[in-house]
Amino acid sequence: MRTLAALIVATLLLPGCTLVDIELQPRIRPLREETVEGEGKAKILLMDVSGVLADETGSVVLGTPPPRVPIVARVREELQKAAEDENVKALIVRINSPGGTITASDLIYREIDVFKTRQKIPVVAIMMDVAASGGYYAALAGDTIMALPTTVTGSIGVVMLTVNAQGLMEKIGVAPLAIKSGAMKDAGSPFRPLTEQERTVFQSVIDQMYGRFVSLIVRSRKMSEEKVRAAADGRIYTAEQAKALGLLDEIGYMDDAVAAARKAAGVTDARVIMYHRPKEYRANFYSAAPAPTPGVESSLQQLTTLVNGSGPRFLYLWWP
Repeated sequence: MRTLAALIVATLLLPGCTLVDIELQPRIRPLREETVEGEGKAKILLMDVSGVLADETGSVVLGTPPPRVPIVARVREELQKAAEDENVKALIVRINSPGGTITASDLIYREIDVFKTRQKIPVVAIMMDVAASGGYYAALAGDTIMALPTTVTGSIGVVMLTVNAQGLMEKIGVAPLAIKSGAMKDAGSPFRPLTEQERTVFQSVIDQMYGRFVSLIVRSRKMSEEKVRAAADGRIYTAEQAKALGLLDEIGYMDDAVAAARKAAGVTDARVIMYHRPKEYRANFYSAAPAPTPGVESSLQQLTTLVNGSGPRFLYLWWP
């Protein structure tokens, strides 16, 4: 990093030097198709939905990995590309996510649902390590929902996350002042506790968003509302438990998901394809779309952003 910065400064200070346009961050390239399994003219698109679901990315900093497309935008981009290919006969949505914002979760669900309706092709959702809360919400767009034997799912519900930093502010001698147009204008402020009135208002919003989640399960899984609400108390489930409750259809592996997609599409031979950008790894159907930055640290950063961002967030998220 220091060497690169010194080189740039030295170059600019050279006599007679003209301004040089240096691309410090590689540009986002168009998607390319890669066959990861199988053969034949027919294609099954394998689309990856992983990480915290939020329609935003981190800021660009010199020396960080290339910028990533927000997950909602990437899902739409992949589905638009698939819609232009008449050989795409089925879609597998591989989900590995604890959920995220209610809007991102809902948008991903809608994009998949609109795609399968317009293209009239079957969708198989397969849940990997975790497909909880908003991750399960997105899976509801599938005609068939599958899980690995080791999948954790459920956590159906809504949570509003904020912080109360009043004690900390008092310790450092800072007293925030809010001049507002109405009593509720700064509801959820991190600088003071919630009032009972504010708590009631926030609870009403949470209840409505929870009702939306429940109604989607009722419609997608053909379950009674009473049964759904009994299961949707926020707890997580193993794959076996979720299947017994009717939250998913089958327990299996990626091979089983591909077989189910082929059968639903009515094709015997089909190539499993993934879309990727140059230099992204796509060797087999376990290849994952990269997160904005690798590893657990990235997920923690994303979660911290959701909590400490611009005010309270309403989330379909499993975050124990």
